[in-house]
Amino acid sequence: MTPAPLRILVVGLGTMGAAHASAYHRDPGFEVVGLCSRAIRSRPIPEELRAYPLFADWEAALDALAPDAVSINTWPDTHAAFALRALGAGAHVFMEKPLATTEEDAHRVVAAATAARRKLMLGYILRVHPSWARFIEIGRGLGKPLVMRLNLNQQSSGTAWWGHRNLLGSLTPIVDCGVHYVDVMCQLTGARPVRVHGIEARLWEGAPRANYGHLHVAFDDGSVGWYEAGWGPMMSETAFFVKDVVGPLGSVSLVPDETARTGADALSGSADIERHTRADVIRLHHAAVDPGTKAFTKPDEIVRMADEPGHQALCDREAQAFLRAIREDQDLGASMRAAVDSLRIVLAAQRSAEEGRVVTL
Repeated sequence: MTPAPLRILVVGLGTMGAAHASAYHRDPGFEVVGLCSRAIRSRPIPEELRAYPLFADWEAALDALAPDAVSINTWPDTHAAFALRALGAGAHVFMEKPLATTEEDAHRVVAAATAARRKLMLGYILRVHPSWARFIEIGRGLGKPLVMRLNLNQQSSGTAWWGHRNLLGSLTPIVDCGVHYVDVMCQLTGARPVRVHGIEARLWEGAPRANYGHLHVAFDDGSVGWYEAGWGPMMSETAFFVKDVVGPLGSVSLVPDETARTGADALSGSADIERHTRADVIRLHHAAVDPGTKAFTKPDEIVRMADEPGHQALCDREAQAFLRAIREDQDLGASMRAAVDSLRIVLAAQRSAEEGRVVTL
């Protein structure tokens, strides 16, 4: 017998909230019982979602609907409180990253999910991306230690100008997107982070905090990594997307496939969310050289993945993973611990930047 669809309330209808709502709308395993946003009356609602009940007060919606699950896609500084309220009402929770804005709140949310025996899944979208999974798999085969170089800078204009400016009210770029890429570093090394150093700069007049940052993390296996992120109209679009791992046996990089990218629109737009997860091709370099000539013994390999989903397709996969976790009663303990660990590292980098010192973990 086909199980009843999961009744889900979607809270927050920005870029990510609308994408998740669309995924639930098209998946027969879900029944969207309501959409909620503080500005719901003035916010444009995608045509496919307009028939659903709309709410401006999310707690009133939670009490009235008693959903099986809640999808939380609000500003980061609301995440912990919203998750605790939803878990307390007996709902499973899918929540966009980060888990919280403090390590203490992150632990509280995980403890609440565990105690309530409810599923808590975080929107670490790279974990459902086949190219990123392959990139990590190759990187793990490069020997130890690893040097990991990752960044995601975004030039702000139009809607991105407002989005980035508002997001800076909750946290800095190295915290917001940093959790994704620090999570990748932890997957690559499988090691324990021991030291973190962060630096930051405030380039955006009127921004509530620094809009550029850089973190360095050292692991107990000798691996090191850096992550760079900046938002603002002044940010350069040169080298805004660097995804590179180097080990004793070679290197692996996510690089543009220039033969597949034509036209000005395809070659610019660092704030375009489609490009944040895009991985055109994987370039694998082998370090082995001939004993005599010292020439490389193998050419670089270009790995093209047959399955290269766009942003909406990745949100669809996250919805499917959330549904499976609930129906199959999967143990999400490891993924919750990973979400806490990545947050702990980026918050340590933020503290380092503010205090001007290296933070030992």
